[in-house]
This record gives sequence, C-alpha cells and structure tokens, in this order.
Amino acid sequence: MIRKNVWFWLAAIASLALDQLTKRWVVTTFTLSTPPETRPLWPGVFHLTYVTNSGAAFSLFEGVDWLRWLSLVVCVGLIGWGIWGPRLPAWEQWGYGFLLGGAAGNGIDRFWRGAVTDFLDFRLIQFPVFNFADIFINVGIVCLLLAAWRGEFRKPSPRSRN
Repeated sequence: MIRKNVWFWLAAIASLALDQLTKRWVVTTFTLSTPPETRPLWPGVFHLTYVTNSGAAFSLFEGVDWLRWLSLVVCVGLIGWGIWGPRLPAWEQWGYGFLLGGAAGNGIDRFWRGAVTDFLDFRLIQFPVFNFADIFINVGIVCLLLAAWRGEFRKPSPRSRN
C-alpha cells in the first residue's frame, strides 16, 4: 500500500525531518526577542534571524486560528491520497511529498508553539524571513508544475518505477 508511492513518502519524511530539526536547533539556540536575535552568515546578504509568524506566507492572515486546522486538513488529505490514491508518476510523488512535508512542518509549529518558527533571512533582496517548510512547499509546487508540463500529471507510473 505505502510502497506504491515510495518517492512521495521519502520526500514527505525527509522534508518534515529537516524542517523540524532545523527549527528545534533555532528554538534551543536563539532567544526570541524584540528586535529579533540575528546571526549574520554573510553580513548584509544572509542571516539566521529567529522570528515567529502566526499567519501564512508573508504574514498574511496574521493571528487567525483556522490556519492550524487548514494545515491539518491538507496533511490528512495528502496522506490519504498517498495511501489510497493511484500510483503516481515520480514528479507528482515528489511534488505531493514535499507539499506534505512542508504543510506538516508548519502545521506542527502552529499546534505545538502557536506560531510558525522562521529563521532564514535573505537581506540582500529584503525578502520575508522563512523556513525549510516554506522552501519544500514551493519545491513541491515546482515539481507538480513540471509533472503537468511534461504531460505526466495523474498518469500512473509503471510498476517498475516508483
């Protein structure tokens, strides 16, 4: 059952693990403060800055409680799709797996800490602080777009490939 979409599960587990391990390191190493504690890795270009975000991407919907439930619904839906859905093409498996890992990573933060932990701070382009879950959600979207562009979207992959 789970073996039919092995790339989905590998992407989901690996992305969730990397996200949660890095957030745990940030929470135990940095102090949440105002102004935020920051450590420049490349001064003026890339810093590690510990902030929290109770909203969605770019702090949209700041402070709304239903985001945690939306994360849960997305995760349950993707897990169900991975178990009971069809055998998916590889790009689609990676895409949905990264979406699941990212949604689960930020969802865990919302339920456990009440807000998402962000720490990747690209200052050169004045981009909002984000985390690995955000990266994986975007990588998942790119994988799904590639699957659609290649014409593989929702065509079952052959049994010899996962």
